[in-house]
Amino acid sequence: MSLVKNFRMLSRYNIRINRQLLNCCRQLSTQALNKETHSFFPDVISYWNHLLFGDLILMRRLVANQLGGFILSDFNGFPEPVSPQDIYHRELEDICILRERLDQLMLAFFAELTDDECRKTMSYTSTEGERINKCVADVCQHLFNHQAHHRGQLTCILSQLDLDYGCMDLPVLVPEGSGL
Repeated sequence: MSLVKNFRMLSRYNIRINRQLLNCCRQLSTQALNKETHSFFPDVISYWNHLLFGDLILMRRLVANQLGGFILSDFNGFPEPVSPQDIYHRELEDICILRERLDQLMLAFFAELTDDECRKTMSYTSTEGERINKCVADVCQHLFNHQAHHRGQLTCILSQLDLDYGCMDLPVLVPEGSGL
């Protein structure tokens, strides 16, 4: 399987699972969304903000390396990621709007990214100021792994709040697989 076909499948999964989990979170009151979770992030809203941070910073790094035919101005109107603790919005509906816009941009990016680009080396500066050189495919894989990691933490919290967030299985949510 080509790398980009896999990344395109994961970008479709990203959209579908984010919608599913955000719809689940809509069942929570503002108080519950902001209640201390005693977990990696202090509350449900902070998890959603961190997921946005991770996607924004990694996508900007990819685009800054002239990949996928995108340019940094494609991120005009999006928040500038600075810190893993960034809070872009405290209201869930504002997060939903930003999340949907970013997910669509990511889908479009991965539709244009090529296997040749995935084999290139890219450079970026970490949030700690370290200059890093990585294979593009490794950064893309990290983007999707980062999402899965923190959504896993979030679903644990949702379970503790007695919410059924539904099936999260890739073959169920993206039955068309990577063949498209």
